[in-house]
Amino acid sequence: MTSPFPSRRKPKILQLLLFSFIVLLIASTSATLGAITALLAPEKFDFTEPESNILDGLWRHRFKYSLFRPVNILILGIDGNPNTSQSSQDLFKGRSDTVLLVRFEPKDKSVNLLSIPRDTQVQIPGYGTGKINEANYWGGPKLAKQVIQNTLNKVEVNRYVRVSSGAFRELVDFLGGVEVYIPQPMSYQDNTQKLKINLASGWQTINGEQADQFVRFRGDGYGDLGRVQRQQALMEAILARLKDPTVLPRVPEIIRIMQKYIDTNLSFEEILTLVNFGLNIEPQDFKMVMLPGRSSSEIDSNSSYWFIDERGRDRVMYQYFRLDSIGYTLNKAYEHSAYQTLSKELKIAIQNASSNPNSAEKMLNFLADQGFNQVYLAPNNSNQQMKTQIIVQGGDLGVAKLMQKNLGLGELKSSSTGEIGSDLTIRVGEDWSK
Repeated sequence: MTSPFPSRRKPKILQLLLFSFIVLLIASTSATLGAITALLAPEKFDFTEPESNILDGLWRHRFKYSLFRPVNILILGIDGNPNTSQSSQDLFKGRSDTVLLVRFEPKDKSVNLLSIPRDTQVQIPGYGTGKINEANYWGGPKLAKQVIQNTLNKVEVNRYVRVSSGAFRELVDFLGGVEVYIPQPMSYQDNTQKLKINLASGWQTINGEQADQFVRFRGDGYGDLGRVQRQQALMEAILARLKDPTVLPRVPEIIRIMQKYIDTNLSFEEILTLVNFGLNIEPQDFKMVMLPGRSSSEIDSNSSYWFIDERGRDRVMYQYFRLDSIGYTLNKAYEHSAYQTLSKELKIAIQNASSNPNSAEKMLNFLADQGFNQVYLAPNNSNQQMKTQIIVQGGDLGVAKLMQKNLGLGELKSSSTGEIGSDLTIRVGEDWSK
């Protein structure tokens, strides 16, 4: 399709719009995306104006673009060399600390985000067995895309976005810090990476450097599980800050500052389309899930790996990406019967998020009386909330919906921010009275 936009200004404006798109989607509880097949004719802008005026105009404008089919975007957060110039393409040649696959589904106006642990064991064509975070280092986005497709049941990857490591540090600083809950003191030092972490427990307003420390902390014993959980918690914190009415008018300024951190193969028109799509996403239609698996032990390997649970992977790819596989198809009869009743072996963590100190214990007793034998109390959630949340920690939406029906209440929250190791985490709100 011929672009109506002058090519001489396209690269710079594309970068500006891409980051506006990312920020906008975070601000409206979305993520990042691309790849369109049909677009409505756009309204043209006068590119003889100063860039700042163009950007402000685009930001205010309701674009005449629509997404007509689902698209999947690979997002890589690159841990580059801190000594590399910000203008160098070498910024994007490192290992990927963050690996996300995001699906944008116009049929039900939803966004599904799959977090893939960076230590996931994969086969890298031409290099053998390795970790998924090495693919970008060896072969850039092309090889990373190939590895993702081979690993996740031949899922189609339509576009990629690479974000260099300084992006969110600078974003958090520009926002004046973000508030996160730190469940335990974080103290860790790695001289080889010039990494020193020292964060107190409790609710903290952290700056950009501390946000980086929060995500990279390795001393909690949970490995990649803990890292993914903190990544998702930080995304939620940035989202909350971006929703602040005092911050939204500054978004164009944020975009101009952050453009240097982005590399993508999204086109100008695709970004406009996705901005429009993001404006219509409701919070409950944004779901996050982690690739099921387990951490390696010394018996398994000398290296630290995340081993994929193939059945869990097939379920996630079906539920979140509508992708069938031979193995999952053969097990559909079993899966269908499994969603008629709840297994009494479910690992269910209970957190109190109400003003009644006995609510969590009452929930535990209620479920134990029903025969659930792996229900346990987890540390209380420090934020009181009116409505009970059912956090789909294990990623199984079918099971979560059954539990919601069983309780007769509860908002479903698809993310990995619950109790690590649980299938479901129930945060008991003020609405629980049994």
